[in-house]
Amino acid sequence: MEYILIILGIVLVGIDQISKNWASVTLKQVQEIEIWPQVFHLAYVENRGAAFGMMQNMQWFFIIVTIVVIGAILVYWRKIPDTKTQKIYKVSLTLIMSGAIGNLIDRVFLGYVVDMFYFILIDFPVFNVADICVVTGTIIFMIVMILEDLPKKDKAIEG
Repeated sequence: MEYILIILGIVLVGIDQISKNWASVTLKQVQEIEIWPQVFHLAYVENRGAAFGMMQNMQWFFIIVTIVVIGAILVYWRKIPDTKTQKIYKVSLTLIMSGAIGNLIDRVFLGYVVDMFYFILIDFPVFNVADICVVTGTIIFMIVMILEDLPKKDKAIEG
């Protein structure tokens, strides 16, 4: 299972970096490509902040925080037993780490994160594959944590 997750992580970081490279080469020239009119566009954005453009121009802060988060995840990872539920935790952490590493690569080598997916219909902030990984991993982690905790609460109520 561990090797599969390592391969998954490498593939996700690869997809993220390839998509960002494509955006840098192609979208940077045209700025925006309309995929679905008034709904979804591909747009080149250099994000010098955190999620959704918050905290602009604090790259060293984000680099340090990202390294600390990745380290904390790796420490936590080693303590997770190999049960079925815990494997889902590991998948979610793989997604989170892959996204963190993808954006870390951009911050270290470019000084900003390349974003390209823009849901214009709801004017959602432009994002990238790494962001999708972090958000999806976090949602899975939280759902599993809540579902795992429900039986404990039921027993506490009964007792």
